[in-house]
Amino acid sequence: MSTHTVLGREVRMPVRIRLAHAFMATYLVPAERAQRLIDYSGLGILRLPGGRAMCTLVFVDYVDGDLGPYNEFGVSFMVRHHTAGAPSGIGDLRALVTGQAGVFIHKLPVDGEFTLAAGRGIWGFPKELAEFVVDHDGRTRSGALHQDGQLIADLTVRPGFATPNGRAAASSFDAYSHIDGVTRCTRWEMRPSGMRARFGGAELTLGDHAIAAELRSLGLQRRASMSSSVSRLAMTFEDAISI
Repeated sequence: MSTHTVLGREVRMPVRIRLAHAFMATYLVPAERAQRLIDYSGLGILRLPGGRAMCTLVFVDYVDGDLGPYNEFGVSFMVRHHTAGAPSGIGDLRALVTGQAGVFIHKLPVDGEFTLAAGRGIWGFPKELAEFVVDHDGRTRSGALHQDGQLIADLTVRPGFATPNGRAAASSFDAYSHIDGVTRCTRWEMRPSGMRARFGGAELTLGDHAIAAELRSLGLQRRASMSSSVSRLAMTFEDAISI
């Protein structure tokens, strides 16, 4: 079992999140635009029929975990696993269906100094400080993210249909990150319960911040393909490896 020292505090691996709440919206965006956006990572966007790629926005409230309580906003893309063979449309679709694709974390604002230092130092996640106003308890979930007085995104997710819980809903996947010229891969396990999902169901307002402009360039103000919420989420993060 490895350990890391973060701001004078010992963090033992794997890091466990015992309780979190989350809601998210997934958009189909032009694959070429998405690829240009993440070219710096050296990873390949997972290409779906119609030349589309998957981009997800997610708000997470970490209630009880090894890194303490904090809020987080993520911008991620489904990518081809770094060990995958030559790209092909059928292969990418098969990877998505069978859970063999990866998730690249492009942006990851948070509101806690400790998780900022741990996220960047242990896993290379691109964490930066921002301000959150979030409601995870209402029937409609909502979150607004600001940085330096500028709105990045304001996302509202309407309730969906209940989905199966338990072992069938648990999943493990590889999460990719890139900072300081290094791309890393982290094994990530999620155990959700109280899940609800629906087609559409999201309203997104983008502000004047540079991150908002980036998202706008992908066409994210159009209708979300799917939205979902998780009332109880447990997670485990392994050590990162450089690729």
